[in-house]
Amino acid sequence: MTGELIYEVKNVSKRYGSVVALDGASLKLHAGEVIGLVGDNGAGKSTLVKVLSGAHKSDGGQIFLDGVERTWESPRDALEAGVETLYQDSGLAPHLTVSENVFLGREKTVGGFFGWLGFLAKKQMNVEAQQDLEKVGIAFPSANRPISQLSGGQRQAVAIGRAVSWARKVIILDEPTNHLGARQAGEVLQIIRAAKAKGLGVIFISHTLPHVLEVTDRIVVLRLGRIVKDTPTAEYNVDTLLGTITGTIQTIKVEGD
Repeated sequence: MTGELIYEVKNVSKRYGSVVALDGASLKLHAGEVIGLVGDNGAGKSTLVKVLSGAHKSDGGQIFLDGVERTWESPRDALEAGVETLYQDSGLAPHLTVSENVFLGREKTVGGFFGWLGFLAKKQMNVEAQQDLEKVGIAFPSANRPISQLSGGQRQAVAIGRAVSWARKVIILDEPTNHLGARQAGEVLQIIRAAKAKGLGVIFISHTLPHVLEVTDRIVVLRLGRIVKDTPTAEYNVDTLLGTITGTIQTIKVEGD
């Protein structure tokens, strides 16, 4: 059961010179909803993600968060408004611990002598990081273990768990199961379910169609910068979804095209 509309883009366009990356794309996301964003290479998925996350400014169109029109000047603007994004490059620092990565850029400190110096609250961050990750189904023997000692799947789980624990409204996941084994990918999908249960709006970008079909409520198909279909996931199987992506199955124009 999805909640109220929290994030929306209307008629967003983006050009890179003569190349049209987005052409009037419109998208709605509700609280507690997981949307699959799919399309072939060059369809415009990455560009739309960058617009949604504040990494790129669109050439036209509008962005609304909780019904209020917003303009993202940078990813930090979107981040501070409650929109978290995890790109294919998770951005973890291998030399730091799990908890230090969870709190990277949001470190907790305690006051030093006479208020002049401050120190990292490492014990507090260790405890809170462990709790935050466990809430979304991630368990580690110790939150003060260096990231470099974790497997690829564990690192990805930490990156996603960090995003879920900090997200207040929306989380955007760009190929989070890429290059993971079946068991590790299953753990990531469970984290997406936890984000949904938390009431977050989730945008899940993936080329792995069975994963998209497994955890999403609705699928948005991009082709050549345009959204060609926006349909409940239940109406697809792998073959029909692949056909819609490639254009071998005829699509119906959606509102905003």
